[in-house]
Amino acid sequence: MYLIAFIGACVLVAMVPGVSTAIILRQTLRAGRGSGLAATLGNETGILLWGLAAAFGLSALLIASQVAYDIMRVTGAVLLVVMGAQALWQSRRGAPPAPDGQVVPGWRGPYLAGVGTCLANPKAAVFAMSFLPQFVPAGQDVPLTLVTLAVVWVLVDLLWYGLLIWAVDRAKAWLGRPAVKRRLEQISGVVLVGLGVRMVVESR
Repeated sequence: MYLIAFIGACVLVAMVPGVSTAIILRQTLRAGRGSGLAATLGNETGILLWGLAAAFGLSALLIASQVAYDIMRVTGAVLLVVMGAQALWQSRRGAPPAPDGQVVPGWRGPYLAGVGTCLANPKAAVFAMSFLPQFVPAGQDVPLTLVTLAVVWVLVDLLWYGLLIWAVDRAKAWLGRPAVKRRLEQISGVVLVGLGVRMVVESR
């Protein structure tokens, strides 16, 4: 029963818009489904690493160190602000759209954007430390159970973000219009900058 409850909680967590959703949708809108999936895999790599850190107590060290926490918080904020500024600049340039069916090649950039923003977000470490242990049944091997829960968390995320990417891709005929694309770049830029500013001014 605890696993069913955990899966339900993961679905609710995944559905709440945040940094991950903004990054993944922006990559999908900019360069197509493959880019969005690459960003998703990057984000889930970060989630898995935070889950493993929680399982072996490493993230507790981060939470205990104010200096390390602040460094990660500022680094994550800078990454978000830079990506937001790039989106706003791209919307001002009004670059011509790619031909139908053609996307910007390469998965490395979107993947690194996904994993970088996740690992540079100390809130993810705090969340992993507070969220995962709640679903460990009494008497179970704690590290093994936490690793298993982290894997399940990643699988739920992959399913949810995969559905989002599919929906955006299906609507690409409308979303790919130059005017709409510029507006979406502006919105994503403002959202990313706002998330970065919020991250840098937030306390624990």
